[in-house]
Amino acid sequence: MSVSASAPAPPLRIDVLTLFPDLFNGFLDQSIVSRAIDKKLVQIERWDIRRWAEGRHKQVDDRPFGGGPGMVLMSPPVVAAAEAVRAMAEPPGDLIVLSPQGPRFDQARARELAGKRRIVLVCGRYEGFDERIIEILQPEMLSVGDFILSGGEVAAMVVVDAVVRLIPGVLGDAESAVDESFGPDGGLEYPHYTRPREFRGLTVPEVLLSGDHSAIARWRREHRR
Repeated sequence: MSVSASAPAPPLRIDVLTLFPDLFNGFLDQSIVSRAIDKKLVQIERWDIRRWAEGRHKQVDDRPFGGGPGMVLMSPPVVAAAEAVRAMAEPPGDLIVLSPQGPRFDQARARELAGKRRIVLVCGRYEGFDERIIEILQPEMLSVGDFILSGGEVAAMVVVDAVVRLIPGVLGDAESAVDESFGPDGGLEYPHYTRPREFRGLTVPEVLLSGDHSAIARWRREHRR
């Protein structure tokens, strides 16, 4: 009796909601992320939030009540966009808003997201989101660091890149995602060397040229930063 092989796992789907979808063109067309898309290991869709805005001018932002500088993303188009996109495919996915108000994104969270079937990222702009967006959608909020960006697009690219490289089959060497900074042991990488063996009086440590793999492994463990 023959046993049929199990079907391959469906690719991770990432939906990005943004006011500037074209900002992702170069990022998605090159390097590791592009190869992952070509190999059908990840599916990435971009959605212009203005598509769900109402009125002739497709307004997505307005002045904050109570006064203050800048503009705030309005609830109706963002909520409508998130609900519509999540309903387009199953599962609806983890809804994540890129915001400095969220906890810090790290390698552990990247590994968790790489095991999901779908992620929906919402990119902010201007002074941020009308609070009712958060109250209605109840998203996870993630920050990529304690600094100011012009919008959530760059933060979304950080999350996408960190997650995609952890999907099995994306990197050329399966060990690359394990034996690197912030791996399972939480440490940073050891120093790396390549040719030439000597450069401006600095030489490659002899142990790395010895061919003694146990000694090399020990040296690398001892020199993790």
